[in-house]
Amino acid sequence: MLNVAIQKLNSSRILTRKSFIAVPVGLLLSAAVMATSNPSEAEVAFNNEVLECASYYQISSSAIANMNAPQMQAVGDRLLNSSKQAVSLAQQYQSKEDVESKLSEIKEKQLASLPNSKSLGSLMGKYKVSCKTLLAAPQKRLDYWIMATM
Repeated sequence: MLNVAIQKLNSSRILTRKSFIAVPVGLLLSAAVMATSNPSEAEVAFNNEVLECASYYQISSSAIANMNAPQMQAVGDRLLNSSKQAVSLAQQYQSKEDVESKLSEIKEKQLASLPNSKSLGSLMGKYKVSCKTLLAAPQKRLDYWIMATM
């Protein structure tokens, strides 16, 4: 009888410990969902820039892949990885659906601005340096947008 009582006490302690762990994790997940469902004006502006970079990287990577030049494969792979990094960054501030939709919209506009799919000069001139800087220090650029939208 005493063993049964001790087992019940121990099992309730374990349940209590699990409950204490589950509550904070649940609150964190709720906060993360709320953050992506209601991004601030600064986060939306920041994400627009991030997604412009993601699109630029995707278009550039695709153009390099279409060249069928093995010596450029590493460059194309780096550009594709940068695009994935930018999309992942954007998904921290907006839902996956919003990010995909906005990225598609931006990509269409960028492609329409090109004289042809091989002439990337205008995109490179506009995004090469700024996107590299943004991905190297995203918090710095987000801080800019927070200040700009106050």
